[in-house]
Amino acid sequence: MKKSLLALAMFWFTSIISSQEYFPGNSGVNNQNDNYTAFTNAKIYVTPTRVIENGTLLIKNDKVIATGQSVNIPQNSLVVDLKGKYIYPSFIDIYSDFGIKEPQRNRQRNSPQYDAGRSGYYWNDHIMPENNAVEKFEYDKKKAKELIEAGFGTVNTHYQNGIIRGTGVLVTLNKEAGNSARIIDQNAAQHLSFKKSVTSNQKYPTSLMGAIALIKQFYYDSKWYEKGNADTKDLSIEAWLKNKSLPQIFEADDKLNDLRAAKIAKEFNIDYIIKGGGNEFERINEIAATNLKFIIPVAFPEAYDVTDPYAASKLSLADMKMWNQAPSNLKSLTDNGVTFALTLDGLKKTSDFKSNLLKAIQYGFDKTKALEALTTIPASLLNKSNIIGSLKEGSYANFLITSGDLFDKETTLYENWIQGSKHVVKDMNIIDIAGNYELTVGSQKYELGIQGEADKPKSEIKLDTVKIDSKITYKNNWLNIFYKPRSKEKEFVRLTALVNSGENISGKGILDNGNEISWKAIKKTREKDKETTTEEKKEEMPEIFPVTYPNKAYGTISLPQQQNVLFKNATVWTSEKEGVLNNTDVLVKNGKIAGIGKNLPKADNIVIDATGKHLTAGIIDEHSHIATAAVNEAGHNSSAEVTIEDVIDSEDSDIYRNLSGGVTTIQILHGSANPIGGRSAIIKLKWGEDPEDLLFKGAPKFIKFALGENVKQSNWGDDERVRFPQTRMGVEQVYVDYFQRAKEYDAKWKTYNKLSSREKAKNTAPRYDIEMEVLAEIINSERFITCHSYVQSEINMLMKVAEKFGFNVNTFTHILEGYKVADKMKEHGVGGSTFSDWWAYKYEVNDAIPYNAAIMHNVGVTVAINSDDAEMSRRLNQEAAKTIKYGGVSEEEAWKFVTINPAKLLHIDHKTGSIKEGKDADLVLWSDHPLSIYAIAEKTMIEGAFYYDYEQMKKTETQIQNEKNRLINMMIESKNKGMGTQEPKKKDKKHFHCNSLDYQKL
Repeated sequence: MKKSLLALAMFWFTSIISSQEYFPGNSGVNNQNDNYTAFTNAKIYVTPTRVIENGTLLIKNDKVIATGQSVNIPQNSLVVDLKGKYIYPSFIDIYSDFGIKEPQRNRQRNSPQYDAGRSGYYWNDHIMPENNAVEKFEYDKKKAKELIEAGFGTVNTHYQNGIIRGTGVLVTLNKEAGNSARIIDQNAAQHLSFKKSVTSNQKYPTSLMGAIALIKQFYYDSKWYEKGNADTKDLSIEAWLKNKSLPQIFEADDKLNDLRAAKIAKEFNIDYIIKGGGNEFERINEIAATNLKFIIPVAFPEAYDVTDPYAASKLSLADMKMWNQAPSNLKSLTDNGVTFALTLDGLKKTSDFKSNLLKAIQYGFDKTKALEALTTIPASLLNKSNIIGSLKEGSYANFLITSGDLFDKETTLYENWIQGSKHVVKDMNIIDIAGNYELTVGSQKYELGIQGEADKPKSEIKLDTVKIDSKITYKNNWLNIFYKPRSKEKEFVRLTALVNSGENISGKGILDNGNEISWKAIKKTREKDKETTTEEKKEEMPEIFPVTYPNKAYGTISLPQQQNVLFKNATVWTSEKEGVLNNTDVLVKNGKIAGIGKNLPKADNIVIDATGKHLTAGIIDEHSHIATAAVNEAGHNSSAEVTIEDVIDSEDSDIYRNLSGGVTTIQILHGSANPIGGRSAIIKLKWGEDPEDLLFKGAPKFIKFALGENVKQSNWGDDERVRFPQTRMGVEQVYVDYFQRAKEYDAKWKTYNKLSSREKAKNTAPRYDIEMEVLAEIINSERFITCHSYVQSEINMLMKVAEKFGFNVNTFTHILEGYKVADKMKEHGVGGSTFSDWWAYKYEVNDAIPYNAAIMHNVGVTVAINSDDAEMSRRLNQEAAKTIKYGGVSEEEAWKFVTINPAKLLHIDHKTGSIKEGKDADLVLWSDHPLSIYAIAEKTMIEGAFYYDYEQMKKTETQIQNEKNRLINMMIESKNKGMGTQEPKKKDKKHFHCNSLDYQKL
């Protein structure tokens, strides 16, 4: 049956009557309806910006024939007088799963990394462009009713499962038609996301960065395949190529993911339509700069129930501000020129849509823009402006009839016409009788109040101030009221009337004694509402807290700016041959160190008296896992294709904490889940900047390798141990195999690139492989290795493998048995980045000693002290000081372990790591000796801008508390007004380490 419906859908353009025009009928009589319907005297929104007063809408069957003030109405027309009413195009939601069953999670054990379980398709079954939602679509009457009552007439629905999900189907919600009529386009858009398929048990990817790398590799493979380079068929790629010209809708669901998707779009020249998360206002400048179009949810967080002080203490300022600011997202996007459609996705209840939209309008969202985001824009994004989204001639007759302004709280939606079929939401002919009346029954007078919806009113009757039990029914304008007089307990007075107006009502009734009586209800006139003054309007507007960068505790209203600063009379730790200079000035200009000496001229510079204080270069952490949304891509034994640069979390509070410890630069390393890990990111801790601005400009290329227990999955559960290697000798074989493959891959490309254009046309180009490209960079000494290591035998092994393939390992990190092989390290030319005094936390570190750093240093190895820990990274100055106790390292050399030495290991020592003229002004002003436990980082500067100030931090803490208190009171006030609330929940931050595997559930 489903296949036959698919076949019918292919002919959607010929007719969308519930039965196709060429289908034979049972009667032999032509029953085709050629009549017209004319809706007259309405205010018609043909488009959001083209409005016709007292206009006529003429439709026939499923199409709009004409709109205007002087429409010629044919004789065979049914005329509907809509005097005083409004007509709008029905809404469109282009991000939906309507009629598609939710995918069921596969509970089986993870499969091996390359076992996709599908023959003839792409190797990874989270890539499924061959999926077509139309094959899974079944009209859902219950859900359709909800959507129709919310004003929607058309949805683009898709199977929300996988990274590349396949095509969506564009359908109307017409309950009077079959699928052959409802289906407007069975391939309306291609859908993507960062989320794995829940129906697959294939392990890779396990991380956000893995999902990004997989999408990129698929794009490269598709381009290569399209040129006819493959010897075999790939049904997934063929489906992708067939549909690549469709609108590409990418589910991102968060502002930083929006930017990640936009980065892919830019690299591959694809105009994604990004489905956002509702927090785009927090990075609005970067969002606007993508120049992409968006789909934005109208789902806002409820206020938290903070009446319990203990529960309130769980909440972060970020969560509180999100509640306060989220309704301003749509205005922010509009004000910054971002084109977007709206979606119901994310709403708990469809019925919340209108109230949330009205809330956004209250927060400044323009009504015309709101209508555009529900009609013309979604139609345009799907290239369907000719048939949906407006009431232009030839469009489908999809429209709403309302009592007034669509975006007025009191407006009633009467009817939602879809493809010319009427769907009644509220009876348009019923007279609204809500109001307060003086009720006279015989000689007795009462107060009568009628409230609620027009077709479901509720009554309240009072005699003097006493409330009397009553009940009201109202149907087809017949009103029935039942009530008990105060002196009686069982008998009812029964009143009935045919309502002709909502002002005065009169009819007959039966008293509790059985006598017939006349009655009347006279509506009370209200005093005209006073004009609201400008000041009162301002008071009615909700207080919206300003957005900070980042939009959480310790964020700033404006980003720090470079300043020309003169530090006077400091004790300057140069980390250069000049050593420590007493009573010395340091001049910073244009983000660089411009002068070092005594009595430097003040000129127009900001002068900071550093007398009795110490000025150092910023601390550099060679091995960190803060400021990232993922740390391990554990699905492969080699994940060189992934990069931490794709998943930088610029809003990690550990950035600010590190600044408070004098850290200015870090290398964010991939974890140690596999022998060949992912590429690293070297960043400067520019708190408040976006991810791209954190990247160290011109930084060399690095990648993380790993040895030991983690890579052979020693401590993983049985369900996770599904890949090679599982022994130390297997680890060595991985390196040899992959480097041999990379060497051969590199040779193929070098040979191909030497060919002339004519020769290239005759030869098949090698397949572009991100992973092999990265490994070839290592062989060609264009990328450096930082290797997680512990045991001397494995350290020796990797150096030998590297020498076999003609390159050097750059850094052994952890390297807790480095003291055993320091001479070999020196000979090989590799540095050591180590812990100061960690040992015995797992079997392979049983031989660790705190003298390790000093021994390696004394042999001539470049040594750094690293953290690998979000908490330790705040006190690397103290970690460096431990090497003075353990090994007798001098103070100046110990300080170099966290400044110039890690800079050398990262090949950025020409830019940072010491105080030298011409270098970046990455500086820290300490209250005391920088190696002392009493030293406080008073100011932390990066490239001439202060990203941390101790005194300002203390003021900010007071401000944070004040903001929380104000927001708590606003939430309590919201609850007292009857608004919904949610339970406060503390969000514990996950601190990543090398072996973190549960960091992200894709």
